[in-house]
Amino acid sequence: MKTLRQAHIERKSKETAINASINIDGTGQTKIKTPIGFLDHMLELFAFHGYFDLDLGVKGDTHIDIHHTNEDIGIVLGKAFKKALGDDKAGIKRFGSAFAPMEATVGRCVIDISGRGYFKFNGAMPALKGTEGYEFSHFEHFMESFALNLGATLSLTIENPSTDLHTNLETMFKSLGLALDQATTIDARRKGKVPSTKGIID
Repeated sequence: MKTLRQAHIERKSKETAINASINIDGTGQTKIKTPIGFLDHMLELFAFHGYFDLDLGVKGDTHIDIHHTNEDIGIVLGKAFKKALGDDKAGIKRFGSAFAPMEATVGRCVIDISGRGYFKFNGAMPALKGTEGYEFSHFEHFMESFALNLGATLSLTIENPSTDLHTNLETMFKSLGLALDQATTIDARRKGKVPSTKGIID
């Protein structure tokens, strides 16, 4: 019987209330409602291209700032993926890489579900006006929170950045979905073993 790689997480603080359900082996179906419309759009793209089913409901103190809500969504999604993958990450490919172009701009993602959370952005992002209040710094903070809580080494690169921040971030969210789909895919050649010479991934 095939193990369902699904997870549900609820997280409530004085700043946010989040309910998230994911199915790693989905079809890219989403039901996303957060107070950050731009992030909703980015997560829809991420899930669609990664074939992840994602149900996400969020309430947050965005009347103060979007910082807390943006960060907490990254935390919860990272934890949800980690939970859905199981304690030992048995059989997964572990590594993934992908490119997503939009006109001249290319987003690239390289990921290793290693148990070691780390995020690095590579490239020169021009100073651009945010989209609906969503700035590049919010993107960096979201990805760092996601990577640390998933336990993944995550490297994102932008080539030929556009003068439109929306375009730049869209290529990177798409490439993340594509690369994470690859990394979480079960490889029959592993025969259910942990994808590490150590025999464990924390």
